[in-house]
Amino acid sequence: MIADAFRRLKQARRIRAAEAEILARRSAPRPHGLDAPLVVSLTSYPARFAALELVLRSILTQSVAADRVILWLDAGDEDRLPPGIRALDVETRICPNWRSYKKIVPTLAEAPEAYVVTADDDVHYRADWLEGLVARAGAGVVCHRAHRVLLRDGRPAPYGEWQRNIGAPEAGPLVFPTGVGGVLYAPGVFHPDVTDSELFQRLAPSADDVWLYWMHRLRGSRPEKIGGRYRILEWPGSQAQNLRAGNLAGDGNDRAVAAMLAHYGFPG
Repeated sequence: MIADAFRRLKQARRIRAAEAEILARRSAPRPHGLDAPLVVSLTSYPARFAALELVLRSILTQSVAADRVILWLDAGDEDRLPPGIRALDVETRICPNWRSYKKIVPTLAEAPEAYVVTADDDVHYRADWLEGLVARAGAGVVCHRAHRVLLRDGRPAPYGEWQRNIGAPEAGPLVFPTGVGGVLYAPGVFHPDVTDSELFQRLAPSADDVWLYWMHRLRGSRPEKIGGRYRILEWPGSQAQNLRAGNLAGDGNDRAVAAMLAHYGFPG
């Protein structure tokens, strides 16, 4: 019990420090310098709105500025946004209820010429988060956090056996980006099926990381993981509903991998 209380105390201190760090940011962002627009894209829903303002502020106060920050919502949810979020310089848009796919598919359809960076709506993004991704944009697919796919006889082993949260920079076909840390995708990096809602809802309905990995690997990508082991700091009250936990504890990712293998084969 003492150990649990100590962990809770440390977590509370990290949360307070992260909030203070965001609110203290004052430096003017630099231009991104890319050869096409830079869009940060994310989605949310009312259960997460209490923490969303801090997430958005952390994205809007980066050391490098995006051209657009787009928040995709289900119809009707925009009316439930708190005033603090409405006051931010964020584009609020409506799209079909595609769950986690809302953070990227509508942006890919609307702005195929852009560099798209996905973000989650429940974690802290430090001030140089976007700058790090932009600096390696030439790789095509760049992430802060990734697993390494483990193969058996040329096919992926069960998801639970993959090497989790790679601890050093790495690039290659078996680097599997995880969206929670943010991923940059260059224009043209995806297979044309990436926006096919019938396919992704049928093959990988709750496993967008699996779907996106297949879609860029089919185009020959070599994803690049930057930095060391990525630590996730989740805002309090944002985890009542969490697809990551379901995919990890259950078999959501394994079912998606099996379905993708059956439909496309392994693009290894």
